[in-house]
Amino acid sequence: MKNSSVRNLTISALLIGLGILIPMVMPKIVIGPASFTLASHVPVFIAMFFSPLVAIAVVLGTTFGFFISTTPIIALRAFSHLIFAVIGAKYLQKHPELVLKNGKFTLANGRFQIFNLIIGIIHAVAEMLVVSAFYFMGNMPDTFYSQGYLYTVFILMGIGGLVHSLVDFNIAYFVAGALYKQFNLPIFEKAVKQEKELSKVTA
Repeated sequence: MKNSSVRNLTISALLIGLGILIPMVMPKIVIGPASFTLASHVPVFIAMFFSPLVAIAVVLGTTFGFFISTTPIIALRAFSHLIFAVIGAKYLQKHPELVLKNGKFTLANGRFQIFNLIIGIIHAVAEMLVVSAFYFMGNMPDTFYSQGYLYTVFILMGIGGLVHSLVDFNIAYFVAGALYKQFNLPIFEKAVKQEKELSKVTA
């Protein structure tokens, strides 16, 4: 039990570090006035394959890092990730079979991609609410107001945020799928165990 706690704490710390580092070094896709950093959500998504507690720790850790190093709106957008991270991690705990298709890892996993879409919608809506609050308080750059709410918040933050989430979760899923046999990711372990038990029943 103690070893498990230390392991989870270590993993959380590593993912928090990555979550703060990635936005500094990864390429950005700029669609004025918004920008999207490739893989910026990957550490939180990977944390979801461990447990809800690890996911919460990574969201809170990265949020704190952004509060002391960036603007409040970026930090609060990071904090909003708590919603999809908790929902997603808890759902994966109950339905680990989502990560495998016919007992194998593949990006062409329809059930996982539907889950990805649902998480992406929750993710995008939460960030839109944060940005909307700042928008209507008049705390956004002038470029946001010149383009109008529909374009800057709904299309860029909403639709753009959804696409960004879908891409990042697939990156995280690919990384997890490549590592789970060597690294013992809990959700993948549960999925493999369920598959073996199902095979015994149907044999």
